[in-house]
Amino acid sequence: MKLAGLTDIGSCRQENQDNYCGQQLTDGSGWGIVCDGMGGANGGRVASRIATDTMLQYFYRQLHNLRHGEEKQFIMHGFDITNRAVYDKATSDPDMLGMGTTGVCAYLYGSMAHIVHAGDSRAYLYRAGEIRQITRDHSMVQQLVDSGQITREQAASHPQKNLITRALGVSANIVPEYNRCDVQPGDVLLLCTDGLTNMVSDEEIALILQETTFFDAPRILVDCANKAGGQDNITVLLMGVETTEESNG
Repeated sequence: MKLAGLTDIGSCRQENQDNYCGQQLTDGSGWGIVCDGMGGANGGRVASRIATDTMLQYFYRQLHNLRHGEEKQFIMHGFDITNRAVYDKATSDPDMLGMGTTGVCAYLYGSMAHIVHAGDSRAYLYRAGEIRQITRDHSMVQQLVDSGQITREQAASHPQKNLITRALGVSANIVPEYNRCDVQPGDVLLLCTDGLTNMVSDEEIALILQETTFFDAPRILVDCANKAGGQDNITVLLMGVETTEESNG
């Protein structure tokens, strides 16, 4: 597995409240997380940093205990711990009251990707020129789409598209959503914040991943979002699936 990531403040924000982290592991597997913080003053920046740091420590300390077949429980438990870490900070520091963060985390092992998320940061699977969104946004607008009240095209320009219904750290308990998908060599898993997807269409993202080398793609995607307006922080993390021989060198 290979990793390439980038975060950028965008063209309109005063600070970058996004964060990300990822690791390639010696057995050819790997994991990554992308977060989009929210909260006044420094709250969003702090929330996203706590979330990425907590998942990093969780994988470092607990991954050796993971047994095959328990990946769902493992990654969701990590999100529970992360939620509690952000929540504890938000409720113990008056300056951080009300902060939270979206989160999308993926663990790639063998031919399977295990994904957990809360909020509207997304995971996509890119394969042979085609892209498929794996996660479903936890947002007011997505609920309107699901209920048939508006179309996906209307959702893209809806004035409430940034109102999310789930996030890490806003309550003591969280119900994250788990997904999994088969992966094969050549596939790319894309984790990103809405600073990318609100500015760049899925079709444009797929074209960039098709025409750009893996390690150049994050910069091209970020540049494309900025050229389209850069209205929010932009974070992109690519996880590339390789054969066992390639990933082990």
